[in-house]
Amino acid sequence: MNRYRGSVLGSAATYLVLCLLAVVFLIPFYVLVRNAFMTTPEVTATDWHWLPSALNWDNFSSLFDNPERPFGRSLANSLLIAVISAPVSTLLASMAGYALARINVPGRGVVLSLIVGTLMIPQAVTFLPTFVVVGSMGGVNTMWGLIAPGLFNAFAVVLFRSFYLSFPAEIEEAGRLDGLSYLGVYGRIILPNSVTMIASLGALSFIEAWNSFLWPLMIGQDPESWTVQIALSSFLTSQTVNLPELFAGTVVAILPLVIMFLVAQRHIVQGIAMSGLKS
Repeated sequence: MNRYRGSVLGSAATYLVLCLLAVVFLIPFYVLVRNAFMTTPEVTATDWHWLPSALNWDNFSSLFDNPERPFGRSLANSLLIAVISAPVSTLLASMAGYALARINVPGRGVVLSLIVGTLMIPQAVTFLPTFVVVGSMGGVNTMWGLIAPGLFNAFAVVLFRSFYLSFPAEIEEAGRLDGLSYLGVYGRIILPNSVTMIASLGALSFIEAWNSFLWPLMIGQDPESWTVQIALSSFLTSQTVNLPELFAGTVVAILPLVIMFLVAQRHIVQGIAMSGLKS
């Protein structure tokens, strides 16, 4: 009886701590949504208000009506970049990871060391050389200039290689005995069994592409090439900051990520566990 009571009290304490942590993490989102529906005097007031006096939807409508800040176009640019970058970079990383794990060719270890070595280089260091190369090819203010440098993901390659090393070799050998090439084995056997891993890293790639800031800031100099993160940063550089509109824009900007996380959270957790990072 005492053991049962102790178990119940332990579970209750665990749920209480988890609820408190959830409240702490949700407070910034609550403040963000609350301010998005407030007026400027309410946002800047020294007195605390739990809720806005009325839902001010004008913050959202004016967000898309400002011709100097094409927020709708920026939102579409971010969506296009993320939709193209996520599946392409994930597929390329999957193929590279499989090749490094299974195809025994001379120099494979050197290639893997170089890929791992790129993870040690700060991303900011590579921005200027990449900008010079892409700029010399006419990629400034173009969609391909925004997308192309992000298609290679060294971190995803290493994770896929770790995952494929644990894949049963007998299944691949059966495919090889049936006359399949490496590409055939990858397409007919490996790829269908990597759905969880691909969905996991695809979701993470989507989030990374959506939140990208420094590279779009350098290469997308024309407002028509802005991403949603650049459009939001333009609020802070303007002479008069419209705080409720800025909060409304932030709510719109994080909405796709919240939806993505809610849809793919199970795959993200499973994919990380399957990659071997759990150990």
